[in-house]
Amino acid sequence: MRSASTEHPSSERPDAPTGVARTTPLTALDRVPWGDIQDSTGSAAAIPVLLNGIAWGDAETARCAFEDLRKRICQFGFVVEQATAATVPFLWELAKLPQVTVRAQIIQLLKCIADARQWESTAAVYPKLLNHRENPVVWERAARQAVRARRDELGRLMSDEDGEIARATTELARSLGG
Repeated sequence: MRSASTEHPSSERPDAPTGVARTTPLTALDRVPWGDIQDSTGSAAAIPVLLNGIAWGDAETARCAFEDLRKRICQFGFVVEQATAATVPFLWELAKLPQVTVRAQIIQLLKCIADARQWESTAAVYPKLLNHRENPVVWERAARQAVRARRDELGRLMSDEDGEIARATTELARSLGG
């Protein structure tokens, strides 16, 4: 596995296979219809700005952007939203970027999302929830699946030199059963 120290903040990585440019997910932000999906505040249109603030901002900017993002996609640490699954791949990528100052917090957020069962628990008691046009149980399952889909990144993050990142990743791995 590649170590985080070999990555560059540019969109091209020198360790990509010959002829293939590896890009950060931030270059793909415009592929998600953020204005058409919802976060806890309504439209998820602000999520790209927050992700960019996390990726490229100074420590305080990144911390503030992360806190706002967390409240929008995983409120209270266990209530996911429609925009959560779409945001997860970007969180995985940000967790690997060495310039990101909130990497451990991102990994902890991924764990919260992986553990989220609020809507499923509510639907077990109140099954009519499943009949709503906008089904939050589907959002929750999609968000958990989005976290699981990138679990191959765990080994690399567990071996990170930063002990806080390694610990957070170990906890995430336990949640994912790995």
